[in-house]
Amino acid sequence: MQIRDVFTIEQFRDKCFEPKELTGEHFNKILVIEKGRGELELANAPYTMSKGMVYLICKDKSVVFGENVISGYLVQFDESFWQKTPLSANNCKEVLFNRSLDSYTLHPDKQHFDHLLELLELTVSDFELPDYSNKPDVLAAYLKVIIIKMANIHFLLKADTPSYDSKLFERFVALINEKGNSIHKVDDYAEALGVTTRKLSDLCKGRGKNAKKMILQHLVNEAKKDLQFTSRSIKEIAGQLHFSNPYQFSNFFKNQTGYSPNQYRDQFVKIGI
Repeated sequence: MQIRDVFTIEQFRDKCFEPKELTGEHFNKILVIEKGRGELELANAPYTMSKGMVYLICKDKSVVFGENVISGYLVQFDESFWQKTPLSANNCKEVLFNRSLDSYTLHPDKQHFDHLLELLELTVSDFELPDYSNKPDVLAAYLKVIIIKMANIHFLLKADTPSYDSKLFERFVALINEKGNSIHKVDDYAEALGVTTRKLSDLCKGRGKNAKKMILQHLVNEAKKDLQFTSRSIKEIAGQLHFSNPYQFSNFFKNQTGYSPNQYRDQFVKIGI
């Protein structure tokens, strides 16, 4: 497995994307339009691409291009690569990639858009260099900065239209990141947030998410991070994630990923990621 199997960035000029060119269901995608026009369908909702637009595409969402000739940048990354970024960026990433359809696009002002282009250009330059020992860490650092920059743009654009549900959802995401290792039940999160379980479930459903699956995904991501980047034993990881024993944890992990914890860890021993 190479870096390109978990993270890619490309700069394209006057490109015409094929209708289903971006079909990789395991990758989150960031599409930045520097110039040009075209049609795009995200999760069955139509959009018109134009200069200065940014599209955030979750890994499980369908992408279909209509007629288009565009220039810009395309970033793709999977969850295993995201785990290399510092925890401080988690909330930003969860906000950007856990939103309802009207939040899949950003239209920043010229100053913020130009700064984003500069960050992307730097990332492309490093990505295209020959591989070196710390290259995954450097690219992960760039990705963190890009995500935080876009999150800041998102919050600036949303500053004039706060809503109770949006803030509640963001609190739920933050609580998962803070307490997700020890709290595994939707009921317990609802109680901590001061709402009913039904309210929390409906809130997530309205954003195309499932509250229980979000909690489970956090556990999977934390387990993957430990399996990849630490030498902790399966027993230690199970205890840290508040499973009753290693067997329960191993069964959970295999049900969620298709791999046993040891099989997953062995994949990355060979590539140094």
